Amino acid sequence: MTTRKKWSKFDLLIALGLYCELPFGKFHQRHPRIIEVAHKLERSPSSVAMKLSNLASLDPVITGSGRKGLAGASQADRELWQEFSQHPAQMMPEIAVALESLDTAAASNEEASDLHSYRGETTSAIIQRRKGQNLFREAVLSAYDYQCCVTGISDTRFLVASHIKPWAEDEHNRLNPRNGLCLSTFYDRAFDIGLITFADDYKLMVSPDLEKQKSNNHIRETFLELAGTTVELPHKFSPSPEFMRWHRECLFIQ
Repeated sequence: MTTRKKWSKFDLLIALGLYCELPFGKFHQRHPRIIEVAHKLERSPSSVAMKLSNLASLDPVITGSGRKGLAGASQADRELWQEFSQHPAQMMPEIAVALESLDTAAASNEEASDLHSYRGETTSAIIQRRKGQNLFREAVLSAYDYQCCVTGISDTRFLVASHIKPWAEDEHNRLNPRNGLCLSTFYDRAFDIGLITFADDYKLMVSPDLEKQKSNNHIRETFLELAGTTVELPHKFSPSPEFMRWHRECLFIQ
């Protein structure tokens, strides 16, 4: 009888990293990235794909949309998901470091178990945080299938993981994927300076400052004619209503 290989903390960090990187519809054993990671973890692609589906069963965005993921998430899965949900600023850099160590060398589980010691504002922590920023971008863009949630633009050169609560306003949620929207660069800038925001039902709201410029064809076509339209919602990591409300009340120009 074949003994099933236990999922270590390092393995689970890698799985959670893949969960952040890949769109929900790509959690299958034929995906090249899953095959690559499975080989490095000395696991089968099907076992890695199943673990992603286990994690999906813990994601309230997935379950709230009627999808179920795959039942059978372990206690370790649940504990990691809870830690990730409660402490994204700490977890995202750890996940990014784990992914990089897997991609650049055959990292041992013993080395990976020391990831927690990197926390703090040391030089290595700053480097980690930057890696976490890259993973934040991947998590947000993949949640929206690499499309601007307003325009549908899918050229990644134009896409930004736009913070809902700005970086300087909330240190704890800087790397929280639920504090991000996938926007094209023009809309990202408008959102960042409060010229647009979104209602509770995710309909686009346009600032009166733009309404005053309705004689400008570009402003009218780009913003005013889209006011009241509902944006495309993500397949995972839905934007936090709390953060969206903060943006409307504290940043949006009324």
